[in-house]
Amino acid sequence: MLLVVGVYLVAGNLAGGVGGGSVSLAKGAVPAAYSSLVQKWGNLCSALNPALLAAQLYQESGFNPNAKSPAKAEGIAQFIPGTWATHGIDGNGDGVRNVWDPNDAIPSAASYDCQLASYVKDVPGNQSENMLASYNAGAYAVIKYQGVPPYAETKNYVKTITSLEQSFAAPVSRVDPSEQAATAINYAQKKLGTPYLWGGNGTADQGGRFDCSGLTKAAFESAGITLPRVANDQYNAGPHPQRAELLPGDLVFFSDDLTNSRAIRHVGIYVGGGYMIDAPRTGAVIRFDPIDTPDYFGATRVTEDGAKALPTTV
Repeated sequence: MLLVVGVYLVAGNLAGGVGGGSVSLAKGAVPAAYSSLVQKWGNLCSALNPALLAAQLYQESGFNPNAKSPAKAEGIAQFIPGTWATHGIDGNGDGVRNVWDPNDAIPSAASYDCQLASYVKDVPGNQSENMLASYNAGAYAVIKYQGVPPYAETKNYVKTITSLEQSFAAPVSRVDPSEQAATAINYAQKKLGTPYLWGGNGTADQGGRFDCSGLTKAAFESAGITLPRVANDQYNAGPHPQRAELLPGDLVFFSDDLTNSRAIRHVGIYVGGGYMIDAPRTGAVIRFDPIDTPDYFGATRVTEDGAKALPTTV
């Protein structure tokens, strides 16, 4: 089971010091079935917040309550049996501690996170980062070094999942523009008129054709950023500007379920003026399309750290 921690400016907390308090979740980033649980239990202790807890669940299982790993980690929070036996709680009060029930597993994940935080509560520095580092390297190491240990793996671990957390927190201030946006747009513009191909990545054997997420992936690769292959994972590659705050280069997403980012089915690259470049469907070509449609879900301002933080599979 992985822990995550945030350094995003939210709800009056300083960047690098989030945890607890009234942190809002980004629109639809957590499936509606779990959002109230995450909001409630994400405020269990000062080292935790709802966006942090959401990122943990996404990192572990992609919000899949039936997930099971080769290491026998189970459920939406990916507890191994021994850890569940010690730290699983009856979150919904039905008299059963069921690792496969998100109503138990999500509260248990929050409870376990906070217990780890309590072990290192007297260590100087950011309490959430110390909590995360204690999971990766052990609380004894955090206490020994009086903060995040100088281990490359642990430092990278903290940075990686800190970046991922940003995708689940609703911004409360201006989201900085992406430096790679112009390069991505330029790439996509050169592909205008190219026929759509389901599963297309633009390779020579595919005739240089793309589907929607294949196009956005290739466009950002031209700018040195590697995105996941599918649209619903690309949504988690950075913070989420509001519609009125969109800038050229933002990814824009569409879904038939506006409460669940895992249901996203289409993505394009915003170019301004209410339009995007996208690869829309079989029989069409890469073109300009309006974004203000009933299935508009939201947007992501891609960051390099955000993209790197995404798991390869969820």
